[in-house]
Amino acid sequence: MEEIKIDNLQKYYDQAIELGMAYGPKLILAIVTLIIGLWIIKALTKGLGKALDRAKVEVTLSNFLQSMASVILKVLLLISVASMVGIETTSFIAILGAAGLAIGLALQGSLQNFAGGVIILLFKPFKAGDVIEAQGFIGAVAQIQIFNTILKTGDNQRVIIPNGKLSNDSIKNITAEDTRRVDLRFGIGYEDDIAQAKAVLQKLLENDERVLKDKAVEVYVAEHADSAVILLARAWVKTSDYWGVYFGMQEEVKLSFDREGISIPYPQQDVHHHNAAA
Repeated sequence: MEEIKIDNLQKYYDQAIELGMAYGPKLILAIVTLIIGLWIIKALTKGLGKALDRAKVEVTLSNFLQSMASVILKVLLLISVASMVGIETTSFIAILGAAGLAIGLALQGSLQNFAGGVIILLFKPFKAGDVIEAQGFIGAVAQIQIFNTILKTGDNQRVIIPNGKLSNDSIKNITAEDTRRVDLRFGIGYEDDIAQAKAVLQKLLENDERVLKDKAVEVYVAEHADSAVILLARAWVKTSDYWGVYFGMQEEVKLSFDREGISIPYPQQDVHHHNAAA
């Protein structure tokens, strides 16, 4: 009985030695490859981050691209290490491909939003803090995320717009430039003096400190409307002063027209009544 046990132990020992001789070098090489590969991946990811910083890519996109590159490289490294120790990886790769296809179909809308986020962060049609008009909403850009952009409207509502729609539709960036032109329309009566009204508008805008002096104030007769002559006044201001000048002039013009005896007519119709013979 003892001889049988010794023979079995010897057999197991011989098998272990045989397996060690067959797979030991492969296992050691695989471990070394894994360690060196992880170090290289870390260095590559760090280098990618520096390159993206030099290219002034948004931090959100930069971090996401670094994470994605790291995951992809690590998966490829693990597949290579597994094949080095004799593990069949063909089926594993096929499973990964099928899983990737299924996930891509299931997340088609999310992937579109992701692609839109990448485009927005790379080409920067707007940035955080800009006031934009898109998808029927006007608001300041509070945050640009990978999948969505968050706007804050003037009355402090939060609007979340998918990046896929933003990247495939028109966007008006209202505050992209430092200056804007204020267009003001006012109606005066047909019996009023046009030259006098134009002079009043010209003087009011030229005397406003917020109106830029390097560009001339322009006043035109824009339209002969049904009940009024429409005057159009144009002046250039800093973007931050736009609404202050726009709303301030509505009051100043009314008060000045009243002082000068210039009317601002409201819509009216003349009705003529004819008595028919009995």
